[in-house]
Amino acid sequence: MVENKRILVVDDEEDILEILSFNLAGEGYTVDTATSAEEALRKNLSSYHLFILDVMMGPVSGFRLAEKIRKEYNLTTPVIFLTARDTENDKMTGFNLGADDYMAKPFSVRELMARVKAIIRRSSPSQVTVSTATGDFVVDMDNKLILSGDKVLELTRKEYDILALFVQNPGKIYPRTEILARIWGDDVIVTERTVDVTIARIRRKLGEKSILIKNKSGYGYYFGD
Repeated sequence: MVENKRILVVDDEEDILEILSFNLAGEGYTVDTATSAEEALRKNLSSYHLFILDVMMGPVSGFRLAEKIRKEYNLTTPVIFLTARDTENDKMTGFNLGADDYMAKPFSVRELMARVKAIIRRSSPSQVTVSTATGDFVVDMDNKLILSGDKVLELTRKEYDILALFVQNPGKIYPRTEILARIWGDDVIVTERTVDVTIARIRRKLGEKSILIKNKSGYGYYFGD
């Protein structure tokens, strides 16, 4: 089933975005689009199961965007590159940046759909379990649930998104600005205070395990013993 799988397509050609959106939506995926890397970086990148990136964009190329996704956002989300440049050096660059596939333009839409299905099927775990001194946490990505021990936490969507981000990246410090960019993106205008309020609600729901969400003064929030 693919109804919960989200794909971000980034390409500066509107006709390609339209074609891919139509076909991917027809396969049951939720599709977002961006016409530049800058626009893509304003979205909640951690919410996607696959990125389809055009290489030849400016001023930030698809290669540079993928590098940011991997190194700055620490995301292992699969990446498919689309490019008019089909040289061996370009392919090597893409795969060295952690690409899962590479398709030259013009491409077969049917073939791309088949590759998308295969990549998502093999790379999207349904659950992630993290052990702590106070017990296990399970993030169920398919059902958008987090279990503390055997108890399902009653979380809003934003609370789930933040806690899932923390639990899946224990020890990594997230500044408020980064949490805003990842979780709220450019959907609404919110302030850093919104992050504090939302995390305070998560802590209340965690009860005695609230100590696992820590705040390093001047830096940001992180999850860990």
